Amino acid sequence: MSIAHLLEDFTLQANGGQLHVLDEDALEEQRLASFDQGYSAGWEDATQAQESSRGQVSDDLARSLEDMSFTYHEAVHWMAQSLEPMFQSLTKVVLPETMDRGFAARLAEELTDMARTQIGQPMRVFVPEGRAAEVEGMIPNAISSPVQVVEDASLDLGQARLKVGISQREVDCSGVLAAIDQAFQAYVFQAKEAVNHE
Repeated sequence: MSIAHLLEDFTLQANGGQLHVLDEDALEEQRLASFDQGYSAGWEDATQAQESSRGQVSDDLARSLEDMSFTYHEAVHWMAQSLEPMFQSLTKVVLPETMDRGFAARLAEELTDMARTQIGQPMRVFVPEGRAAEVEGMIPNAISSPVQVVEDASLDLGQARLKVGISQREVDCSGVLAAIDQAFQAYVFQAKEAVNHE
């Protein structure tokens, strides 16, 4: 005897119609169609997410570049601000003292160089007031002609004139210092202007 009458019949639909049972091929086609539908929906979601992400990355990159540009100009500004006192001390204290200490040695080098081409010619060195003794002490003994050191009130500190025979040279350490100071001032000015115009 069968127990089928004891079990519920699922082949009937709720409204009384017959339940449609799929065969294996139809079921596989439905599975493939569902997979394709899900894959397409996932692909569209991924594409939209990528576009959104790309837009976000572009915005972030643009913001970062603006920040970098601002920080670069800000750094240039602060660097110019911090270098200005150093440039001032270099051109007003350090370089003048260094050039002053090397002034007599520089004149001796120039005089020796001129003496090589003007052998036996009279030599005269014109220096600022108060520098004659220092310069005389630096003149090499190897120079055969006598050297006359003359103090000239028209010369500023760091300036001198050398005459050997008919040739003449001028040494102007103060002019070099002034040119260096101008270059430093121009740099600081341009750095400040560049920041102000950004």
